[in-house]
Amino acid sequence: MGRLLGIFVSNGGVPKLPIESADVEINGIVGDACNNKKHHGGPMKAICVLENELLLKLQSEGHPIKAGTTGENMLVEGFELTVGKQFEVCEVKLEVVSDATPCWKIADSFTEGNYSRISHEKYPGDTRWYCKVLETGKISISS
Repeated sequence: MGRLLGIFVSNGGVPKLPIESADVEINGIVGDACNNKKHHGGPMKAICVLENELLLKLQSEGHPIKAGTTGENMLVEGFELTVGKQFEVCEVKLEVVSDATPCWKIADSFTEGNYSRISHEKYPGDTRWYCKVLETGKISISS
């Protein structure tokens, strides 16, 4: 069974900072903002999710990545995410719609700025995922 380990928001940009709970609407987490609405946000990119398994793998490779530093809204574990997968986090139901293409603004999270380390094209499955919201509701950190 999957778990929510972290919720992250910002006024735009990275890093996103941790919060304990949030309301999730069709366009994402209430109180979160995106600087570049051409590439981020909206109903098809409402929530950006990072799997803890990948975070730990990247840290073990020596990358200075931390939760929230790559712009993800949720850190989860135990879901085995792929495009088309539907999953529930607290009251919210999400569907993975695409991988989240990395950009230079997250370079500080990677050794030598190698942000392409989470490119799904180069490293299939080692990525963040964009999700659409199928059912809105409240999320909070698992205790």
